[in-house]
Amino acid sequence: MNYDLTHEQPAVRPTSRELFTGFLGLGFMSFGGALPLAHRAIVEQRRWLTGPEFTDLLGLCQFLPGGNVINLSVAIGMHFRGIRGAFAAIFGLIAGPSLVVIALGVLYEHTQNDPHVKHLFAGLAAAAAGLLIAMAVKVLVPLWRDWRALAIVVAGFIAIAIVRFPLLPTMLVLTPISIYLASRSAQ
Repeated sequence: MNYDLTHEQPAVRPTSRELFTGFLGLGFMSFGGALPLAHRAIVEQRRWLTGPEFTDLLGLCQFLPGGNVINLSVAIGMHFRGIRGAFAAIFGLIAGPSLVVIALGVLYEHTQNDPHVKHLFAGLAAAAAGLLIAMAVKVLVPLWRDWRALAIVVAGFIAIAIVRFPLLPTMLVLTPISIYLASRSAQ
């Protein structure tokens, strides 16, 4: 895995304004779960990164504290336009959803005991789970050719989902192994 995004130039080098509007659109479209749509917006539609670049950067962003897509927006903005791009991307990502959350909070305060509202939230939870599964499949596709990466994915899944080890100790063990295996495959 190469975390240097300069090894292959993307088809499009976005301006700070494009970073803001791109992440603003992503924030509005994927409210409550940006990761499932981030790949489509960043790789397929806007062509800011290639699929492998996105997967590598997402892996790094998942290890950092904070939200994955927030970290991703800052990293992409920083890569293309430095500090200004990082601020443009993060503000674009959080501006719209912040306003929507405030408005929905006020609305929910007045309707929280309505059974229709409770059913609505149950349906939204199911849709979010489906989007998360779709994103996992998209992220895994570039890894199918690399048995080392697949081994780390399977080990992580078994440790966290089946054996129920906590996330942090699992990552503290698997991250150095993953880095070692990636460095061996680069040689």
